[in-house]
Amino acid sequence: MSPQIQVVLIAAGCTSAVGLLGLGVMRLLRRASLRLSLQAGSALAVLAIVAGTLGTAETMFISRHDLGVVVMVCVVAGIAAFGFCWLLGRQVETGSLALRHAARSMGHEPGGFRSPAVPMAAELAALSQELAATAAKLDASRQRERRLEQSRRELVAWVSHDLRTPLARLSAMAEALQDGIAADPGRYHRQIRAEVARLTGMVDDLFELSRIQSGNLQLSPDRIMLGDLVSDAVAGTEALAQASGVRLDGAVSGPLIIDADPRELSRVLANLLVNAVQHTPAGGTVRIEARPEACRVLLSVSDGCGGIPEAALPRVFDTGWRGTPARTPDAGGAGLGLAIVRGVIDAHHGQVDVVNTGEGCRFEVRLPQPAVRGTPGPGRAGPSDDKPEPEPEGLLIPGL
Repeated sequence: MSPQIQVVLIAAGCTSAVGLLGLGVMRLLRRASLRLSLQAGSALAVLAIVAGTLGTAETMFISRHDLGVVVMVCVVAGIAAFGFCWLLGRQVETGSLALRHAARSMGHEPGGFRSPAVPMAAELAALSQELAATAAKLDASRQRERRLEQSRRELVAWVSHDLRTPLARLSAMAEALQDGIAADPGRYHRQIRAEVARLTGMVDDLFELSRIQSGNLQLSPDRIMLGDLVSDAVAGTEALAQASGVRLDGAVSGPLIIDADPRELSRVLANLLVNAVQHTPAGGTVRIEARPEACRVLLSVSDGCGGIPEAALPRVFDTGWRGTPARTPDAGGAGLGLAIVRGVIDAHHGQVDVVNTGEGCRFEVRLPQPAVRGTPGPGRAGPSDDKPEPEPEGLLIPGL
């Protein structure tokens, strides 16, 4: 057997013995601290090198003096290497302790987590960044929850007031009719029907809003012509506009086809138009427009309300927001219409915004447009093998 093979076999035997010992030690330390595990692993690696070196040196060297020199060198090198391993373990432990103390602040107060300033290993630094991102998301979620809770409290208070007023009126009118002291029973009956209709609309809005906020809003999307929905919404608001002395005007650019729930989208259009008419003074104009925009459809409703204060724009779509602290029956409903609009548009993966214009404000609804456009049928759009008839360039809705 050649000397080289003998050296390899001796070194392999010595290091294997130390390796078997190391497996047992690491098994015992599998639940120990990272510092102790790192130091033990480094010490076993140094011990394996020293054992292999000493084992082969005893075979190669004849002189006891030379063997002693090798032993001294291995001992000194081993002590130095172990010292470095100990320092490395302390550094990792320091970074781990700092990260653990920083992580304790998560969830207790906004912005509680702060990344440790001490040097850390790359893995611990990456973990610290992930914890910082998680803490930011947690703070945002906490703030959103607080806003929702505040909104719920305000909604309960506002709806309680809005319900108390018409119920008191109904009770007073019913007692007057029952006692026979009503001067004009027909007028009382008309007022009772109006109050009941208003209460019914409020209950419907509350039910719709509860479905949206609980995630139980079930859409039945279909391919529809947006122009048909706009025409129906304008026709449904005509009586209110005439009674308020407001002119309705608008246009739809081309045959716009979208995938949406006709019932829910009609509710959105009705809410926007009614809101615009109610806040536009007599003699003003409410204009509704629809046109394509890139891969989306833009639907806008402009009014003449005089504009919304810039500080109030972020709250326009909040539940119960009216733009005025007054909670009178003539203040324009319970403030649920625009919240429903946002919920329905979000469910359609769209976007709704409001911007101030010169004479009022404009509500802008953006909905995704289907990639494949079919031939529309009566009130709907769908695929067809027949050649479509020529479509008009745009649908004009004359002023009412």
